[in-house]
Amino acid sequence: MKKLTALLLALVMVLGLAACGGNNDSGKDNQTTEPPAQTDNTPSEPAKDPEPAPAEPAGPEPITLRIGYMPNYASLWGVLSAIEQGCFEEEGITIELTEFPDGPSEIAAMEGGSIDLAYIGKGAHRLCILGSAIIFAPSSVHTVDKVVCMPDSGIQSVADLKGKTIAFNSGSSSESTFNNALTVGGLTRDDVTGMDLSIDNIVPAAVSGSIDAAVCWNPYSGQILQQVEGSYEIEFADGSTNISSWICLPKYAEENHDTLVRFTRALFKGMDWGSREENYETVAQYCADRTKTGLDANLLQVGDAHWFNLDDLKSGVADGTIKGYYEGMQNDMVKGENIKPEEAKEDVGEFVLFDVMEEALK
Repeated sequence: MKKLTALLLALVMVLGLAACGGNNDSGKDNQTTEPPAQTDNTPSEPAKDPEPAPAEPAGPEPITLRIGYMPNYASLWGVLSAIEQGCFEEEGITIELTEFPDGPSEIAAMEGGSIDLAYIGKGAHRLCILGSAIIFAPSSVHTVDKVVCMPDSGIQSVADLKGKTIAFNSGSSSESTFNNALTVGGLTRDDVTGMDLSIDNIVPAAVSGSIDAAVCWNPYSGQILQQVEGSYEIEFADGSTNISSWICLPKYAEENHDTLVRFTRALFKGMDWGSREENYETVAQYCADRTKTGLDANLLQVGDAHWFNLDDLKSGVADGTIKGYYEGMQNDMVKGENIKPEEAKEDVGEFVLFDVMEEALK
């Protein structure tokens, strides 16, 4: 019995130890522990670079234009105003100026490829009607014409030109003015001795005393007045339209429409500035500097024409006034027999690019 009791006690002790051992392991398993922090293994987005500032709009494509002009205020006032006031710079245009004695010489130079655009007076418009060149912008309009008379000529009116020797330059404004003077005076070419000279030779002819009168434009008329003591001018008006313009070759216009619009837009801005009376003296100085002549000589030319401003151009293109000037000029050419009636265009839009004017004025 004692041995049995001892075995039972020993068994109980073994079971108790086993139980204690199991409780210790279980305690370890049941300990509350904070789970390890979760790691987000999703790749993070790369840091974005700041968005670039909007690019500045590109300026107009730089271009260089070769321009023909004549050495007088009427030819230079608009283009020099546009140059000096930065109007061409705004359009990305660099201007190269080349001097010519007259419009036909400029058109010949365009045909030869040495210039792109040019200013012309009334006479050379004949070549535009005939298709040699095309007009894309007006510059000014003259309402009064003049004849320069020598001191002892006895000429007091255009009727007194009868029997006199008159110097003129064919194919230019000089010839059309000469014809108009004869018409107003009731004369024909047979009533006078016409001396057809290059424009550069008219002043020497006057100085030499070999002519009684000359039909020319500034600066040549001004040079005669300065160099021939006692010479003077007579004025006449016949209702004709004496308009001056900017031209190019027809092919150039077809291939460079946008260039013409850019040039014309800048030119019109310069003209608007230069047409203001308070700027006349400054513009005259621009012209004097370019032509190497005196300021006073250029100021004398300020009254030679009406210089178009933006209001003139906007209203004149819209209501047909500008078109009327070109129609009147063409009619004068027919009357003066500078062109044949069959050569006149039914629509002056055939040789005047009104669409360029309209786009430039927008």
